Amino acid sequence: MLDIKVIRDDPEAARQGAIKKRFADRAAAVDRLLEADEKLRALIPEIDGMRTAQKAAAKRMGKLSADERQAHLEEQKKAKQELHQLEEREKELRAAVRENQMLVPMIPDPEVPDGDDDTGNVELRTVGEVPTFDFELRPHQDLAEAQGWLDVQRAGHLAGSRNYYLFGDLALLQDAALRFAADRLIAKGYVAVDPPLLVRDIAMRGTAFFPGGEEQTYSCGHDDLYLIGTSEVPVTALHGDSILDEAELPKLYVARSTCFRREAGTYGKDTKGLYRVHQFQKVEQVVVDIADEGRSKEHHQAILQNSEEILQALQIPYRVVNVCSGDLGVGQVQKFDIESWMPSRESYGETHSASRFYDYQARRLALRYRRAEDRKTAFCHTLNNTALASPRVLIPLLEIHQLPDGRVAVPEVLRPYLGGRETIGRPLNG
Repeated sequence: MLDIKVIRDDPEAARQGAIKKRFADRAAAVDRLLEADEKLRALIPEIDGMRTAQKAAAKRMGKLSADERQAHLEEQKKAKQELHQLEEREKELRAAVRENQMLVPMIPDPEVPDGDDDTGNVELRTVGEVPTFDFELRPHQDLAEAQGWLDVQRAGHLAGSRNYYLFGDLALLQDAALRFAADRLIAKGYVAVDPPLLVRDIAMRGTAFFPGGEEQTYSCGHDDLYLIGTSEVPVTALHGDSILDEAELPKLYVARSTCFRREAGTYGKDTKGLYRVHQFQKVEQVVVDIADEGRSKEHHQAILQNSEEILQALQIPYRVVNVCSGDLGVGQVQKFDIESWMPSRESYGETHSASRFYDYQARRLALRYRRAEDRKTAFCHTLNNTALASPRVLIPLLEIHQLPDGRVAVPEVLRPYLGGRETIGRPLNG
């Protein structure tokens, strides 16, 4: 969450940050927060004074006569009741401060372009040449179904729409791509993590998915647990409510997990194929480091570069965009998306999101470190980025690398994971 000192010092900046991110309804939380905070700060000295007076009164008890003691006890009983009422009021105000502080979005970086939605994202660069074909292109779902690799009908019957079965070589290709992405990052010093897929409310709130993202999250209400939409949640929350030593930082993690998303609000959108599904696989980069904006920006570029290198190795053309204010999440300072070229869509489709949060998540998680210079504690900075997500990446992999006869060429970097095979599938022509 946003540092309350920042909100106190410049409440208008906090309001405008919410408005710029198109969370206009949350701008009012700034005023509610400041009102509760002002009352709380006025109340605390009063409570402290009453506690001090009670201690002094207790010390006087032994010096009083029997008659005086009885009157004194009555006064103390009344004072204790008054103190209890004030302490209850303090709890209410602290809860109001916390509740409204959780609603105030992070102020976006000045470099973030203004815009309402993803149409306002600004292209920074394109990499790779968009392919052309001298044969009739098979869309990924048609190709996969013809090869016997994909079944959405049976999956829909058993699990509902936007679900799928992958079979044979396509299941193996997916695994190869995910393993390649993880191995690439492990070679760079990232620590592999196999995280829990079910988390408690504290992890969802701590990473700023709640409040606001409940509609997109699968809830296991009987157990008060939630299925993750990204391993960013359990991995970032890993060190919550703890104090790390500066010498331990940065923490570089790469997590592979199954992820789940309800896709609420997308009825009738991207219904065919593997672009928008409820269950998917992701390799995620997570960084935890000291509170230094310069270092956070360096990490942001590094995790972005990691993903670009993976796409380049897979020979997938892509573009990088600076995400506009209206397409940012509550906690993000800045986000860069990578959009991979998908021939059947005749456009780029988002496959990666690299996010910088500064201390927004860490404050919610009580994720701190002890500074080497003065041994004082400070909140960490956090970042994350997709290294690879599937089955969405299978769209460009199948379509860009398909051969005229319906087989698919395997990118060289994936061949070791597929027994050295250069192609998968069987000829479909004739």
